[in-house]
Amino acid sequence: MDQAAAQRLLFAMLDADGDGVVSSDEYMARTRNVALATGRKEDDPLVVTARTLGERAWASMDADGDGGMTFDEYAAWAGAEAFDTVCAPVLGALFDLADTDQDGSLDASEFTALRTALNNPATNAEAAFEALDTDGDGRINRDDYIASIRAYVTGESSSMGTALYSRPLEDTPAQ
Repeated sequence: MDQAAAQRLLFAMLDADGDGVVSSDEYMARTRNVALATGRKEDDPLVVTARTLGERAWASMDADGDGGMTFDEYAAWAGAEAFDTVCAPVLGALFDLADTDQDGSLDASEFTALRTALNNPATNAEAAFEALDTDGDGRINRDDYIASIRAYVTGESSSMGTALYSRPLEDTPAQ
């Protein structure tokens, strides 16, 4: 899959209501959803960190400050630099929220809870988990998780991205 197709799928995941514009609330719901999925309270330090990083990410994404991000705005913003400076810290914080036993890795249940909370289809979470669990120990570490997402969003080969977004574009939840 090329970078433009990956961007369309990722934008559709962010655009939870499918109206073609990602709102601040939709973007920030990611932290709330992961916190709810893991039973964490709003004042949990990991939730506060994830929310703060999410707010910074949103400010970067919503460059014109109008409270919404269209696909064209997202596509102009997205790329390796944005991923490294903005997305990776947010994804790491969300990973930490999902890591309920705080061992630095996710088991299949934690991974599925994270992916579902982030509006990814639960139907292919198992395939994505297996693609990332290269040593077969039943765990995915934080660095491998983030590296695989980076590869996917920058148009490089990503086994997890391929597994996670194996559905055709027209089958994604929101366009």
